[in-house]
Amino acid sequence: MALGERDPVTGYLTTGHEWNGIKELNSPVPRIVYVFLILTTAFSLIYCLLMPALPLGTTYTKGLLGYDERQVVERELARAATVKAPWHEVLDRQDFVALAADEAVMREIREAGRLLFGQNCAACHGTNAMGNAGFPNLATGTLNWGDSPEVMQETIRIGVNSAHPETRTAQMPAFGKDGILSRREVDAVIAYVHDLGRDGIAAANLSHSDGAEIFGAQCSACHGEDARGNAELGAPNLTDSNWLYGGDLQTIFETVWYGRQGQMPSWEARLGARNVKLLAAYISDLRTQRP
Repeated sequence: MALGERDPVTGYLTTGHEWNGIKELNSPVPRIVYVFLILTTAFSLIYCLLMPALPLGTTYTKGLLGYDERQVVERELARAATVKAPWHEVLDRQDFVALAADEAVMREIREAGRLLFGQNCAACHGTNAMGNAGFPNLATGTLNWGDSPEVMQETIRIGVNSAHPETRTAQMPAFGKDGILSRREVDAVIAYVHDLGRDGIAAANLSHSDGAEIFGAQCSACHGEDARGNAELGAPNLTDSNWLYGGDLQTIFETVWYGRQGQMPSWEARLGARNVKLLAAYISDLRTQRP
């Protein structure tokens, strides 16, 4: 095909290329493409002139409008702080009883606490605060260290088995792994503990006298003679239906044999005193709503 041949259908010149009878046309670029190229180029030049855009080593062009995203964020944060200041002041000043009685402040605490909990606590305790295996149910469950707002505030502040110098410390010994109890003794005590919450302490004592004796010698120092736990030590109540890791025989065996040492971070440095108190008030309110 000769260069410069004109296509009889479209009237466009050809490029001289042909593949199996298909001729390549030298079609012109549509004018709309040029229009968009001109508009986008003009917009880019105007934007670079007016707005911060071009990097210049350790700095950048500021733009004629002087727009600064950092300043915008700082203004928004300052505005939010001004809006929150009245109820923040109340949160800092009042105790938990007074806060719970102030419905206007509690509305703010519920909204802010839900976001704060979702960002920091939900990964372990669940978005509904109902807990997961190894992480306690904060909404309705029994809490090892106590469930008063003041106690929860302290737990959130210093954590459990955390790096905080004042951390709460709790550890379930590995009775089997460390040879404190034999396999027969472990089997006896787990059968006893398994039936405590189901049948009650009297029935468990009667049905598993060996386990009751071993429990009294090895476990009651932390969990109490009545197995109802000790909040001072973070030892859980074994007579109810709330189990941190699980209440089936296999899970209880793993707990007794291998021990447990759950951890909770200290949130004091990350969240600050106000947000720690806010979380405690929020969780306390959850527990009030879902007894």
